[in-house]
Amino acid sequence: MSPAPSPARRTGRPRSPEADRAILEATRAALVELGWGKLTMGDVAARAGVAKTTLYRRWASKNELVVDAVAALFDEQLELPDLGSLQADIEGVVLRFAALLERPETKTALMAVVAESTRDDALRVRIRGAIVDRQKRLVLLGRERAQERGELPYEEDPSAAARTADLIFDVIAGAVVHRTLVSAERVDCEWARGFAALLIGGLRA
Repeated sequence: MSPAPSPARRTGRPRSPEADRAILEATRAALVELGWGKLTMGDVAARAGVAKTTLYRRWASKNELVVDAVAALFDEQLELPDLGSLQADIEGVVLRFAALLERPETKTALMAVVAESTRDDALRVRIRGAIVDRQKRLVLLGRERAQERGELPYEEDPSAAARTADLIFDVIAGAVVHRTLVSAERVDCEWARGFAALLIGGLRA
C-alpha cells in the first residue's frame, strides 16, 4: 500500500501590508500626542483599527514597534538621487535627513528610542539593525557613484573600505542629529554646502 499523503502544512494568514502601514502610522501619531511613557500597545491597536492580538503577532513589545515605526519613515523618506557630483549628493541627503528629523513624529520617536536604548541592550541592537545598518546603503551608493565619476579613489582593502563607510555614516548622521535635535539649529543650504565641502576635503585627503 502507498503511504497516506501528509496533511497540508498550515502557514496561517499572511500579513497585510495595509494593516502594517496603519499600525506604524498610528504608532507615530500616538507618540506625538502621548509621548513614550503614555503610549501603549492597546492605544496603538485602537488607533489603527486592529485587534491587540494582531499587534502582538507582529511586534513583541512597544520598543520593537516604535523602532520599526521610525525605521519605516527613514526607508520612505531618505533617498539619494544622482545629482551629478559628490558635493551635490551630500548636500541633498543632508537636507533631506534634516527635514525628516524636524518632523514631530520622527523627532519624538527617535529621541524616545535612543533614550530607552541606553538602558536596553536588545533595543540598541534593534535600532542598529532596523535603522543604522539599513541607512548605510546611502553611503555605499554615494561613494560608489563618486568613485565611478573619478571624484574618490577606490580602496583595495575591503576591510578598510568598510571602516571608511562606517566613518562617513557616523560623521553625517552625528553632525545632522546634533545640529537639529541637540543644538536646535536649522540645517539650511548654506550649512549643508559648508559641511559637504569639509567632508569631501577629508575624504580626498
